[in-house]
Amino acid sequence: MANIKSAQKRAQIAERNRLRNKSYKSAVKTLMKKYFTAVETYAANPSPELKQEVLAHMSAAYSKIDKAVKRGVLHPNNGARKKSRLAKRLKPHTQPAVATAE
Repeated sequence: MANIKSAQKRAQIAERNRLRNKSYKSAVKTLMKKYFTAVETYAANPSPELKQEVLAHMSAAYSKIDKAVKRGVLHPNNGARKKSRLAKRLKPHTQPAVATAE
């Protein structure tokens, strides 16, 4: 434990920030998992209602990732990578099948 008053304050601030960062990261992971399960159910049985649910989960995850980046919890590239993975998971299920012309 630190003996100097300023060092004690810095330790308290670091602990407070660690807990805040932990809650943001946990929320991001939870929203991403919910999104991935929604995509899997949509892929198994595509319907307009399920697509709306997937898009709602995607919007919530994007929002939380953007807020985490804004607050400095996630590095901007880390946030961009997470958002890219979300979009990449949905893309094959929403694109029409492309026929190869030979």
